[in-house]
Amino acid sequence: MSSQRTQEQVSATLASDLDLDAYCQRIGYTGARTPTLETLRSLQRLHTATIPFENLNPLLRLPVLLDLATLQQKMVHQGRGGYCFEQNRLFSQVLQALGFRVRELAARVLWNVAEGEMKPITHMLLQVAIVQEWYITDVGFGGLSPTGPIKLDLNTVQTTPHEPFRLIEARDELELQAFVKDEWRSLYRFTLREHHLPDYEMFSWYLCTYPNNYFQTSLAAALSIPDQRYGLRNTVLTTHYLGGESEQRELRSVAEVRAVLETIFRLTLPEVSYFDATLQRIIDEASEAKRTTP
Repeated sequence: MSSQRTQEQVSATLASDLDLDAYCQRIGYTGARTPTLETLRSLQRLHTATIPFENLNPLLRLPVLLDLATLQQKMVHQGRGGYCFEQNRLFSQVLQALGFRVRELAARVLWNVAEGEMKPITHMLLQVAIVQEWYITDVGFGGLSPTGPIKLDLNTVQTTPHEPFRLIEARDELELQAFVKDEWRSLYRFTLREHHLPDYEMFSWYLCTYPNNYFQTSLAAALSIPDQRYGLRNTVLTTHYLGGESEQRELRSVAEVRAVLETIFRLTLPEVSYFDATLQRIIDEASEAKRTTP
């Protein structure tokens, strides 16, 4: 009973701090505001289709802050997106305000990592209770963010609005996999140990400050609309069609990159004097890499 009272207190506090109406309007959610599986599925599907994954702040050396006021201002009111810590921290606060019981977890990324290579913990995901059952939800893994919750049930293929996913056990941990191009690919490995805001602030600080980190040197954006996923990596825009092929388009000018960010990813771009110069650097480096690659 005390746990229930604590959850009610958390929900009441967040409801007063969070502009839930603005969030629902931002993602186009008009359904019931009750902590049910149907609500979770709808919110996750709409969030991943509306608020893009993007790394413009670390790329531009702008601060990445994880307090609720900053997350709301950036992703709800300013038309921006964010990376995993921003996305899933905001989503966690929304879910808790609606009465969901949420545990915040952390993961070690395996996607595009060589077998046996050890990477630091740099990803955030959520564990959400629906009555007596637990689900994994994640709106911040970029181009492969699950667009529906994954039941905490091992070795079971689970459908989402996009790819099938499954959870397997690996070295006393859990591993999330997606079925991509006719094979199971691992996204990340995690435990059910709960983490807290200071942990994520430290993980995020690493991504924003460690020399030559991808988020500081490269441009990334992703959005998952019905039947399609868009991904931008530096100057290459990729469109993945559900159950079909992928198409790629090379962006060759600052104007093209800007247009893609504003139209396809629906971003309101930050107004900093060196934004275009940063995009031009990325274009020049991509062109040089292409020229020197055998």
